[in-house]
Formats: sequence, C-alpha cells, structure tokens
Amino acid sequence: MHQYEIRSSGLSRLTFRFFSCLTHLAHGNGRRMEVGKLYVVKLTVDEREELEKLTRCGKSYAWKIERAHALLKCDQGEQGPGWTDGQISDCFGMTTRCLENWRRQAVQEGPMSLFEPKRRAHPPTPPKLDGEGQAKLVKLACSPAPPGRASWSLRLLAERLVELQVVESISHEAVRRVLKKTKSSRGRRSSGV
Repeated sequence: MHQYEIRSSGLSRLTFRFFSCLTHLAHGNGRRMEVGKLYVVKLTVDEREELEKLTRCGKSYAWKIERAHALLKCDQGEQGPGWTDGQISDCFGMTTRCLENWRRQAVQEGPMSLFEPKRRAHPPTPPKLDGEGQAKLVKLACSPAPPGRASWSLRLLAERLVELQVVESISHEAVRRVLKKTKSSRGRRSSGV
C-alpha cells in the first residue's frame, strides 16, 4: 500500500491511500496489466448477504440486480472473488467507467447507496404562476376576447398577464401548460372550468 499527499491551494492536505493491487492477466501471447485502483471495495459479511439476497429474490429492478452482481464480483474482501473491471465489464456488458463510478460511490457513501434514488442537488425551478396567478389566468381566459379578436390567443394572454402585473414575464408556452392543466378552452362557452 502506498500513501500519497496531495496539496490543495497550499492550505489543506488530503491524503489518499492508493492501493496497488496490480493484477497480471494472461491474454494471448502478451500480458495485460491492470493498474492499481483508487477505490477498493471490501464488503462486510452483512453487506454481502444483503447483496446476495437482492440478486436471488428476482423481485427487484434489473438495474439494482446488475449493480449487486457487479459489487459482489469486485469485492476485494476475504469472501469476494476480486474480479478486475475488465472481467466484470465483459461478463455483464457494462463499461469500466461505470464500474469505477459505482466503486467510488460504494467506498465513499456505502455499498447500499447504489440502490437508493439520487437526491436532487438543486430543487426544480418554481412555477411562474402560483395558485392565485393561475386563477387570474383562467378568469382572464374565460372573459370576453379583446376587441377585434374572436378569442384569446396564448400570446395575448401572456402579454395581458404582464400588463396586469400578475407576473414580471411569462411565455405563451407557460400559459398553455397552465391552461392545459385546468382543462380550459380559452374563453369558449364550454370552457371546462
């Protein structure tokens, strides 16, 4: 085992343990060598049992079963077979980069984190129109059309919402989505509202 120090902006030091598990594989006449892995998975007995249970039950998503099989094969612990990334990718039909990412996540956050849904880093953008704004839009769409027009167009509704200072700016597409959700038909007699 080698130990390297990496300095980040001269203030803090991060120490990474770089496991040099060089594996020589006979490949035809020549030899292929796999360089040491930065993240080495060593599963506990409980984690192995949980993963084996997941692969045996067959009542789970295919992507979960695939990840469980891959983690079991790359386990470098006492009970694990310790397959190389190349062997696992050939066996299960996945890329080695994908395996590297899974190994990194398993080491940093725990192996069971691979089976939990990802949390969003940033919440989605809030809607332009809240409940009150939507009510004003529907009321406007159900009102008589402006003079010289047979009915409200989406662009006219968007412009009118800005004029009435309901919102600072809004696109005709956002207006369409709101009206679609309310089943409104933009001012006809049977508007559905």
